[in-house]
Amino acid sequence: RLGYKQRNAPSLCSSHSSTTEERGKMLSTSTAAALRCAAAVRPRAGAVCSVASARYLSDLSVEIEHGRGQWKKYGDLTNFVPGKFQIKCHNKISPSGLQRFDADKYDVRRDGSEAANAHAILLRSHKLQEDDVAHTVRAIARCGAGTNNIPVARMTELGIPVFNTPGANANAVKELVLCGMLLGSRRVVDGVNHMRSLGEQGLARERVEKDKSMFGGREVKGKTLAVIGLGHIGSSTARDAAKGLGMDIVGYDPGLSVEAALKLPRNIKLADSIASAVTNADYISLNIPYIKGEGGTHGIINADIIDNCKSDAVFLNFARGELVDSDSMKAFLDRGDGRYVTDFPEDQCWDHPNCVVLPHLGASTEEAEDAAASMAADTIRDFLETGTIRNSVNFPDTSLPDRPEDCVRFTIVNKNIPGALAAITEAFAKGGLNITQQINHSRGDVAYNVLDIDTDGHDDVVSFKNVQEDITMTDGVLSSRIIYGKPGMGYAKNLGGDYFV
Repeated sequence: RLGYKQRNAPSLCSSHSSTTEERGKMLSTSTAAALRCAAAVRPRAGAVCSVASARYLSDLSVEIEHGRGQWKKYGDLTNFVPGKFQIKCHNKISPSGLQRFDADKYDVRRDGSEAANAHAILLRSHKLQEDDVAHTVRAIARCGAGTNNIPVARMTELGIPVFNTPGANANAVKELVLCGMLLGSRRVVDGVNHMRSLGEQGLARERVEKDKSMFGGREVKGKTLAVIGLGHIGSSTARDAAKGLGMDIVGYDPGLSVEAALKLPRNIKLADSIASAVTNADYISLNIPYIKGEGGTHGIINADIIDNCKSDAVFLNFARGELVDSDSMKAFLDRGDGRYVTDFPEDQCWDHPNCVVLPHLGASTEEAEDAAASMAADTIRDFLETGTIRNSVNFPDTSLPDRPEDCVRFTIVNKNIPGALAAITEAFAKGGLNITQQINHSRGDVAYNVLDIDTDGHDDVVSFKNVQEDITMTDGVLSSRIIYGKPGMGYAKNLGGDYFV
């Protein structure tokens, strides 16, 4: 089913003979039927060529190559379901999300199941390694907003889009942020622990009134909340804190989107820096992504920022633990009545009396897990079935209108270098194929193309075998895909000069 071909090696089509019974021992009946070689297919040390006739387009037969050259076998071919996209799941993915995959088109392999021929990967907290990603993988989606458990930069080099689910868990995290404000205001956790201790001593009824003064606090109404980062979670937190809790809001976000701005309370004050946003704030909510490297957000809440804060400010970090410099935060907590509430591990402050550390509960609600899994599944389906890219962290948003009748859709991933698009369109012209509509977008070092190819005017068979190889092996091209016919077919990669199809 899968193979390599040296770029300059001769075309190798097998003419082996074998009986139907012999073939059935290696491939399922449906797989054998799908492979339309003149001769039968037998995986061995040699090479095979198979051409699958996808289906008829008006009166035209469209041929797409599927499996050529030295075979690289993944898993057990008898466990492979042909004619379906195989989805590999890491972690326990919400059944509500997995139900979005049509059983007629998708073979969903849940966590722990063999999925060595995966076309896409779904995960939550699993730390993905490059070895987890087979050459067949077209896309990866995380059921959540953060993607720091995925080697995104390496996936970009391999031409694989990585998707996330922004906003799917926004309400769940927002509610925990609001809860954190109350925990940081009233010493609720200390009070719970104290009453448990009194209960063990049989003194709870006797001391319940006497000891309440030990856990005094303040109300949040009329206080100022600084929201750092006004995306889905930040804007929702700002809106509900203002409207529901009567707080004054100061916000900071240099990349504020129109969509997020429309969700903000009308009386919000926008600051021009983090330092100015936190200066008079009673509560500070961090809602920004964690970005490594120079110019990133690692340790962005450091001594320089904290020195601008009130001595009794409450920091709320339900974004990423690495945003806060632990030594600077401990020094802040030591010298005043400030508080720090987070749901990430904290090396320096975990046992500090003014610090509340929770398990990573932000998105741990049934509703959030359902929403994130459903969004991830829909994103993968759109990409596999139409080539549409949305909510990707490394590829540009790209969408082309529905494929016109009598057209075949191509998608091509290439390095963002001069001349690549011209070479791609020239390859179609050389093959006598007309482009009816196309779109080309780039993001950083990668470019993505979606093209619809007209088949009108061809008398019998429209073959994309040669043109796909020419395009895929063009300098700078990483992969190509023909979205037509049976799910899972028509994918080719340039693996350092080897043609994989």
